Amino acid sequence: MERLLPKYFPFFTLLALTGLLFLLWNITSLESWTCQTVSSFYQLQNSIQSVLKTSEMLLPVQFNYSYCMHLGQEPSAEEAKVESYLLRSIIWPEPLVLGLPLRQSSDPAQSYYMIQNSGDLLVGGQLVVKVQMQNFIGQPKKHGGDFLVARLHTPELGAGVTGQVHDHRDGKYTVFFPLLWAGVVQVELTMVHSSEAVMVLRRLREEQADRVYFKSLFRSRYLSETTICNLCLPVNQQLLCNYTDPQTGEPWYCYKPKMLDCDTRINHAKGGYKKHLLTVYESQFFQSGINIKMPIHAAGMDNVTVLPASKEQTKENNLENTPSGYYYQGLWRPLGGVTMRQFNDSSAITQCLRGKMMYMYGDSTVRQWYEYLVAHVPEFKEFNFHSLKNIGPHMAVDSNHNILLRYRCHGPPIRFTSVYAAELHYISNELDALRGGSDTVVLISIWSHFSTFPVPVYIRRLRHIRRAVIRLLNREPATLVLIRTANLQKLDPESSLYNSDWFSQQLDTVLRAMFKGLNVQLVDAWEMTLAHHHPHQLHPPPDIISNTINFILSHICPVRRKKKQS
Repeated sequence: MERLLPKYFPFFTLLALTGLLFLLWNITSLESWTCQTVSSFYQLQNSIQSVLKTSEMLLPVQFNYSYCMHLGQEPSAEEAKVESYLLRSIIWPEPLVLGLPLRQSSDPAQSYYMIQNSGDLLVGGQLVVKVQMQNFIGQPKKHGGDFLVARLHTPELGAGVTGQVHDHRDGKYTVFFPLLWAGVVQVELTMVHSSEAVMVLRRLREEQADRVYFKSLFRSRYLSETTICNLCLPVNQQLLCNYTDPQTGEPWYCYKPKMLDCDTRINHAKGGYKKHLLTVYESQFFQSGINIKMPIHAAGMDNVTVLPASKEQTKENNLENTPSGYYYQGLWRPLGGVTMRQFNDSSAITQCLRGKMMYMYGDSTVRQWYEYLVAHVPEFKEFNFHSLKNIGPHMAVDSNHNILLRYRCHGPPIRFTSVYAAELHYISNELDALRGGSDTVVLISIWSHFSTFPVPVYIRRLRHIRRAVIRLLNREPATLVLIRTANLQKLDPESSLYNSDWFSQQLDTVLRAMFKGLNVQLVDAWEMTLAHHHPHQLHPPPDIISNTINFILSHICPVRRKKKQS
């Protein structure tokens, strides 16, 4: 046998080399097949997992928000004191007895109001209205806490103004209306929510902060996964990806994908709304046509006639709780500060904005202003960033008049359908990147996407924005900053749990207090929507938008007062 080996050695060597070459050829040709096959396998595996584990992947886990309060940068001692003051200022009156049955809760149909001073009423005076809330069995309520809104209007004149509601906490309320025009004025009073419903909303805000949940897509080549994200997530479920903003310390987390790294995140999106939030008992207080945004009628007259007043009589009337403005002939008239101008054509707008850079940051209600200007000024040419219309970012330029418009959404939480992760910018960081100056106008609106979170989350975000605004005004005091307030919107049993006007009113109170004393202007969208005859909508109709644009432009291009000759 040993003698035969040398004889067959060349044959075996050739056979081995042939086999090796064949193997190498197969490996090379199979590499792409293997990659695609493995990729397809993983995609199939992910698809199967997404079907079998939908509840695990697309639904948030239950958690109590209280342990998340330590997240974010520590406020200074003064800021902590301010936060404590703000939280005390929005404490809402509670019912004397919790757990009352529906029949003992507030019934707007049984409740009524009465005009108190129906004698000689003059422009510059005040109309006082007394309200008695009653339950479904016709008994007077013994506690306050109902969320009421009011306006005074004259449809024929296109006139309207909001009323100030004072809660006596005994089932009685007083509404004060300023009398700002002559004619027949009509009282309109609405119960947005009963006091019992407000207690449910407060519970949801504190205990179900994740009732709107978010998600992010992670992708690397052929692999992709989607996980749940939020301001904070339970750490005992799985590993977390930490996307906390390094400048502000604003927290944001996603569950780590099982097969991908945290740096493969592609986008941010609204995941959905948690259902079945209420007990059968609680759901009784959220019924359309019964106890959500229902009118309260007058016991007697619901209108009075206001007579013109002489200049001397008008000066004698010093109104308390003066509103920010009112409508007359469909036009908004501010009661203090700027003199309102009307910019009725594109040339007037471009002349006002000549040489200006206008930066708009926030939610879709400030994006409406960008869309209005682009639609009404043909000279604006938009850059195509290949971004979705409802998301942005957007930019438009009028090169002939040297005008720049920019819109960018605020950082999470934001309930848009899909935002590229790279486009998630925080307003305070954007403000820090601005040079500022007399040619710079900043418009900010941030409120709607915070309605489901405890108020300290909103205070923290406003605190960062306030610091950035102060820094901007310190380096360039001539910068014009306008901040939009919240507005009322249409409500039904479901939307009330996520977007109730009560949530918005609480945030609005905080926002006004946070920026009080700074050299910024408030665009009072709350009063501009409440005083108008249009039904409430999250995105106000064109009539209201045009009035807000005129208000903004009136600040950019104020009426020049004539100098008095000596």
